[in-house]
Amino acid sequence: MKNESQIFGIRAVIEAINSGKTIDKLFIQKGLQGELAKELINLLNKESLSFSYVPVEKLNRLTRKNHQGVVAHIAPIEFQDLENLVLQVIESGKTPLFLILDQLSDVRNFGAIIRTAECTGVHGIIIQKKGGAPVSADTVKTSAGAIFKIPICKVDHIKDAMFYLQASGVQIVAATEKAASPIYDIDVTTPTAIVMGSEGKGISNSVLKIADHMAKLPMYGEIASLNVSVACGVFLYEAIRQRM
Repeated sequence: MKNESQIFGIRAVIEAINSGKTIDKLFIQKGLQGELAKELINLLNKESLSFSYVPVEKLNRLTRKNHQGVVAHIAPIEFQDLENLVLQVIESGKTPLFLILDQLSDVRNFGAIIRTAECTGVHGIIIQKKGGAPVSADTVKTSAGAIFKIPICKVDHIKDAMFYLQASGVQIVAATEKAASPIYDIDVTTPTAIVMGSEGKGISNSVLKIADHMAKLPMYGEIASLNVSVACGVFLYEAIRQRM
């Protein structure tokens, strides 16, 4: 196997799902046929697990083993239920601080953000099941082990998670250069969830429309953007500064 989190072969993936393993990414060869393949697809639909159809060339790049048209990555952690986590934080008497990642795709940025989030006392990170960076061995390494110390919630839709947080009294602050105000003008001493966008596109417009506040970082150089993990660190430490 390419790494400890990777499994391949139709039967192996079926057994992993049936044994309760958390499948983080699943790739199936386009046009895959056969009774066993049908059994896998039926199981995925039954368990509401997402997957992607890909050319066989992609699978061959993922592993040189006989993959039978199926390659999966098992998450090295157990994901938390968002509703339970929010209730636990509120009932603990702490002022909630959550982090929402909207379609972040780079595993090294993801790992660096997890590390900073743990250091700044973030109570949980929320990611979407589809389209985001996988929780892979590279993520674990870049996070310096912090991934095992902070709850991560995987949700079907970021927007639904935001609606739930707002209904629970948590304000949503979106980090975007489209904002009129810097983060320093936003009160984040109250229950807050900070949204960070993808490396290339930032936060999607549909997510921005839901946010309670939009905030930016002042820029004085010629390069008009920061690496998302760096920007995230600035936002989180501003939250800590205000709450000290």
